[in-house]
Amino acid sequence: MAQDLVFKVQRRSIQLIAPAEPTPHEYKRLSDIDDQEGLQFHVRLVFFYRPEPRMEGKDPVQVIRSGLARALVPYYPFAGRLREWEERKLVVDCTGEGVMFIEADADVRLEQFGDGLQPPFPCMDELLYDVPGSGGILNSPLLLIQVTRLRCGGFVFGLRFNHTMCDGFGIYQFINAVAEMAGGASSPSVTPVWQRELLDARDPPQVIFSHREYEKVARTVPDEGAGTDDMVHRSFFFGKDEVAAIRNSVPHHLRSCSTVFELIVACLWRCRTIALRPNPDEDMRFLTLVNARSRFNPPLPTGYYGNAFAFPAAVARAGKLCRNPLGYALELVRKVKMLMNEEYLQSVADLMVAKRRSGFGPIGSFLVSHLTRAGFDKVDFGWGKPVYGGTAGGAEGPLPGTITFYLRGRNPQGEEGIVVPICLPAPVMERFEQALENVLQGREAVRAPKTPQVSASL
Repeated sequence: MAQDLVFKVQRRSIQLIAPAEPTPHEYKRLSDIDDQEGLQFHVRLVFFYRPEPRMEGKDPVQVIRSGLARALVPYYPFAGRLREWEERKLVVDCTGEGVMFIEADADVRLEQFGDGLQPPFPCMDELLYDVPGSGGILNSPLLLIQVTRLRCGGFVFGLRFNHTMCDGFGIYQFINAVAEMAGGASSPSVTPVWQRELLDARDPPQVIFSHREYEKVARTVPDEGAGTDDMVHRSFFFGKDEVAAIRNSVPHHLRSCSTVFELIVACLWRCRTIALRPNPDEDMRFLTLVNARSRFNPPLPTGYYGNAFAFPAAVARAGKLCRNPLGYALELVRKVKMLMNEEYLQSVADLMVAKRRSGFGPIGSFLVSHLTRAGFDKVDFGWGKPVYGGTAGGAEGPLPGTITFYLRGRNPQGEEGIVVPICLPAPVMERFEQALENVLQGREAVRAPKTPQVSASL
């Protein structure tokens, strides 16, 4: 990504796109997973498209705007507004007011953005304008979309969504419906399913796991450079050589059984802890969003687009995480992924009601959202698959640096691999890069770690 790229964007008047046909005016409750405090923020996505000769003469703005209006008929809750009822319960007031839509033209060509497009994108304020007053959780549009034509004939599709409405799989389902309807389909290939009551708490709630991801603990991690003005956003690419280096730095018994995801995130968690220089007795948490759709018996209905995940925590003392070799962190990551099942997610829903929709405990946490299977790289509005499709920033959520994403991507040489954006204070980022470089250059000792205990996270 060309970090110094500067261009002008001309925006037309901001519109509200309503459903193309009349839709029910009703209230629809969010689930007890949806409306937890930790999900009350917006996520930005961006898709870059090349020019397509067979679409010559067609305007992507008009094509997408038409598909959007038609997709909002079956997905009419997105055209409403969130309201808060008693006991902080969130509901969608299906008013049919519509979603916010911006038509724009940019004085730039796709190739000027450079090769190997990766987040964070420094130009996102131009490609997805933050309309003043539109970013609230309550009483605001649930979607903000900007379609920006490029000089070369390509375009950029930017979208911001309210996370309480859906997760990554859910928003992909909606965007793909827009693409299908833009292409002339009479209905989406996947029929949307609301049924948020499937992920409501039991009566009475039965919290049977300790859920350390929601613990509130005192902060002992130093605040060095922690002001938001000093935060540095960078993306790290992991191709076959980088993955091989990480795999070679763990004991033999873990090399063949560990997935690429487990290897990379364990490495990042440990390097991040080293860089933060916390008190050795500080509990450091690794949280990973685990999709629960297929872990129900029977599975959640095809087309369910609400939040359907939990993020069980692996917990380790900072001193042990830093002193032990990488295999120690890897064992913790591997074991915590096994916690996720229907009973665990049900326990989360029960906890949200029992604790009045508490947010997850951000102190000492590193949360990774795995988006390689979400389908963003396949969204086709008629111009083919995007050059890049996925999250727009290095971190989202209420606390910079806490949440990051695990994405498909390419390096400038065109090699396919994994991209992980990281956000840290500037001095911490320098130490993080050095710790990661030590692993990639084979300067980490390889020995069998002491078996870590994970009982605290059960």
